[in-house]
Amino acid sequence: MSVQAATPAQTYTVRIGALILVTVAVAVFAFGDALLELVKRWNAEEEYSHGFLIPVVSAGLLWMRRDALRASMGRPSWAGPVVILAAIAMQIIGEYTTIYILSQFAFILVLFGVALAAGGYSLLRTASVPIAFLIFAIPVPYFIESNLTLQLQLISSRLGVEVIQLFRIPVYLEGNIIDLGNYKLAVVEACSGLRYLYPLLSLSFLAAYLFQAPIWQRALVFLSGIPITIGMNGLRIGLVGVSVGLWGPQMAEEVLHSFEGWIIFIACAGILIAEIFLLARFSGKSFYQSFNLPALAGKSPNDKSSEYASQWALVTSLVLVCAAGVISHSISQRPEFAPNRVRFVEFPSTFGEWKGRSSLLDQDVEQALRLDDYLLADYHAADGKPVNLYVAYYNSQRNGYSPHSPVVCLPGGGWLITQFDRTSYNLGGAELPFNRVIMEQGKDRQLVYYWFDERGRQVANEYTAKWYLLVDAIFKNRTDGALIRLITDIRPTETEHDADERLQTFMRDVVPNLRAYLPSEPTSRATSDLSHRNNFHG
Repeated sequence: MSVQAATPAQTYTVRIGALILVTVAVAVFAFGDALLELVKRWNAEEEYSHGFLIPVVSAGLLWMRRDALRASMGRPSWAGPVVILAAIAMQIIGEYTTIYILSQFAFILVLFGVALAAGGYSLLRTASVPIAFLIFAIPVPYFIESNLTLQLQLISSRLGVEVIQLFRIPVYLEGNIIDLGNYKLAVVEACSGLRYLYPLLSLSFLAAYLFQAPIWQRALVFLSGIPITIGMNGLRIGLVGVSVGLWGPQMAEEVLHSFEGWIIFIACAGILIAEIFLLARFSGKSFYQSFNLPALAGKSPNDKSSEYASQWALVTSLVLVCAAGVISHSISQRPEFAPNRVRFVEFPSTFGEWKGRSSLLDQDVEQALRLDDYLLADYHAADGKPVNLYVAYYNSQRNGYSPHSPVVCLPGGGWLITQFDRTSYNLGGAELPFNRVIMEQGKDRQLVYYWFDERGRQVANEYTAKWYLLVDAIFKNRTDGALIRLITDIRPTETEHDADERLQTFMRDVVPNLRAYLPSEPTSRATSDLSHRNNFHG
């Protein structure tokens, strides 16, 4: 019985493999806060629950391609540590701001850097798609998701109405409200189709990777996940409406639940498979012949300089990732500054010529917004024409929750935006930028003004507000902020100019009163005590 000694090439592969595993393990620790946030969202939000499978599938792809990975080990590149340095910079910003999506993408960037440091560009080409597949585990930011949700709600509502009309059932659509006469079907956020869109895009990306076909066919397979999901979700909503129209409102919940979850996803996956089958036949192949892991031939390194370069590049990468872990830990221990402020429960019911009465949001709406404090009140001047004031305040936006733009929220209630302008109003010698919106619902019209207060800055553009959030999180250690929204009816007997004058008069009186409740800089104790005397008697 003889024992065969390991060859230098095998020893090299084992050593490099061990270094890669150690570096990745340290990276998981260094980016732990951001990765833990991923797991929380996978667990809490159904549309991202597929995230638990993504790392498993990615690791499985790498394992199935292990021979190709060994064969593609080329001369290492010092671009790997440079990429990791860029990822560390993203991680530092992500930790300072707790904008976790930066740190989550930075983690994937680290994996690309490790591949470069271990085996150069040839190894990166082989490992890039399985690593890039991890992107589908990262949820989109809340403010983008809210915009996307609304658009999908409206599209799904229109598609559902078209399905209902095919059965000659009378139906009327207002925003995301489908009116069937004896029943109104609200296409809420849960019905937007996002819970199917994200998983199906992951599946279509994986299918495109395994589908051995021309690039245009693979791109078509991947992108088709979007219309398939939207179309199936519209069909689902339409079938609910048809069942209500034919058999009564009691069918709504039963049919809705029958077509939720895995049933819709499996139907979408079936359409995707049928599409691949047709494309394969178009290319003269069978379905099974078209599915394979990409083939790749390569050579293992056999010269000393390549081996030493690999080790030093990986060792440098490991040191950088360790440093990232130390930096991340020190930053995460820094408590966020929370300025003193007066709560809205004490906001005055009377100021200037205005008298108001407060009200409350619905409990489910309040929970969905996850705000820390808010003011919702109707104010009247001497002429009796009301102005609705809504201010949503967040102590911290580091957890991803932030003010929702009215342009996103209001159309979901059946209102149609007919005009949108970004303008400003001279208030005490300073220009206050705001968004001016006109909405219509049937014969009713409303004028809306809204803007964001970002730690003393008045900002109209939502993306500019996100930029200031990033800057202030780094330099001021603050991420508090608010949305201010004013609404008034445009009555049939008045013009838009009349409604503008009413809102601008209200702005002139209310904005100075908001300063104690929306602090720009730390407020003194004396100021805070003085502000507490203004009690709200709504």
